[in-house]
Amino acid sequence: MNLLKIGHSPDPDDAFMFYGFAAKKVTIPGYEIDHVLDDIQSLNVRAMTGELPVTAISAHAYPYVADKYWIMKTGASMGEGYGPIIVSKKYKTMVELEADPNAVIAQPGKLTTANLLLRAWFGHIRSVEMAFDTIIDAVLEGKVSAGLLIHEGQITWQDHGLNKLADFGEIWRDQTGGLPLPLGLDCVRKDMGEEMARKVSQALRDSIKAAYDNEKESVEYALQWGRGIDHPTGAKFVKMYVNDVTIDMGERGKKALEFLFRLGTEKRIVPAVGAIELY
Repeated sequence: MNLLKIGHSPDPDDAFMFYGFAAKKVTIPGYEIDHVLDDIQSLNVRAMTGELPVTAISAHAYPYVADKYWIMKTGASMGEGYGPIIVSKKYKTMVELEADPNAVIAQPGKLTTANLLLRAWFGHIRSVEMAFDTIIDAVLEGKVSAGLLIHEGQITWQDHGLNKLADFGEIWRDQTGGLPLPLGLDCVRKDMGEEMARKVSQALRDSIKAAYDNEKESVEYALQWGRGIDHPTGAKFVKMYVNDVTIDMGERGKKALEFLFRLGTEKRIVPAVGAIELY
């Protein structure tokens, strides 16, 4: 058996997608799957050297690794009218935040798609990088003026008494005419070959199907990485980011990626990307 290392983040939505592999309900003939768990910013950095043959990355990171990886049509995390949000304890609106010349927004990583969106629309406000799971506490403790939340923070922020100042899912929807917001991608290294790329993509589709076919069990499995959220919240979060375009991004997903990369290039945030190939 060959060992196939697959990198993904230790988060409920990724864990749910890879449940079929973890539960041995789905296999890739001739390969044993080795799950490499790391936060998304670290996976972005590792992708720069092509370390992992299959890996999750932020959509923001793809222009920097397009020479090494193909995008899989399966496995993308895309928000349908929702996405990263900016929250604050001190301020109630973006206008108030923007009026403060000393305002600082905590963001979850240089190469996260959330940070690309922040720079594209609110790049005039100073930001600092923090681990995504420390941002809410930093906002509550007054260490920063506001925080850019990803993962389950997008649905638990109200529990902390915070104010939502901006929702990039809504901004994106309005700017694109309703395209899904691409946040994370799964990619396969080009030296694996096209046939293997298609096998991995199909196997991931089968893994997601297995997760939905065994939803109670798969959500319980995913909540190992839920950072204290309960089952209903975990199920809600999983279904937000493991949806129809996750199974197959199709033309809508591809157009969304093209819009994102064009936005990043026009704002001089990312290098230009050629034609997008999906496997």
